[in-house]
Amino acid sequence: MTATTPEPAAGSGAGSGAHQRRVAQRNTDQHRTLAAMQQLETALGAAAPRREQAWLTEVRRALAVLAEAASDEADNAARPDSLLSDVSRTQPWLRNRVRGLRIGYGRLRDGIAALGSELDSQAGDAVDFTDIRQRLSRVLAGLRHQQARESDLIYEAYYDAFRTDLARDAAGPPDR
Repeated sequence: MTATTPEPAAGSGAGSGAHQRRVAQRNTDQHRTLAAMQQLETALGAAAPRREQAWLTEVRRALAVLAEAASDEADNAARPDSLLSDVSRTQPWLRNRVRGLRIGYGRLRDGIAALGSELDSQAGDAVDFTDIRQRLSRVLAGLRHQQARESDLIYEAYYDAFRTDLARDAAGPPDR
C-alpha cells in the first residue's frame, strides 16, 4: 500500500542527483517496511492454538524485522538530507505536517520496541494470542496510516511546487 514518489516534471529543477537519492531512499524505506509488515501479518495469521510458543516465536521474529525497518525509516525521515527535510526546507507552510510525520514515526518506532520487549518477556508464559493479534493489528494500521499521510504530503508538495498533477505527469505527454 505504498506509493512510489514519481519523477519531477521535466525542467522543474528538482531532477538533481540529490533529489533522486532522497526519492530512492524513501521508496527503499517504504518497501522494506511494507515487506516487514507483510511478514508480521503472515505470522499473526498462522494457527496459534496448541502451538502458542512456536507462534509467539515467529511473531517475535517478524516483529523484530519490522522494528528494524520502522526504526530505519524513522531515522532516515529525520535526516537533514531526507525528502521530508527537502519539503520542509523548500515549502515552509508544510513544516508542521513534516514535524507531525516525524513525531508519528518516532511514536510508532517506540511502540513497536515496547511491544517487542513485552513479547520477549512473555516467552515461556501462557500466550494470549487474541490480544497480541489485536494490538499488533493496531500497530500495522498505524504504520499504513503514517505512510499514507507521508504520501499525501509529498503529493501536495509536488503539486504546490510544480503546479501539475502527478497522474497527468505519469501518463506522459498527450499523443498528437
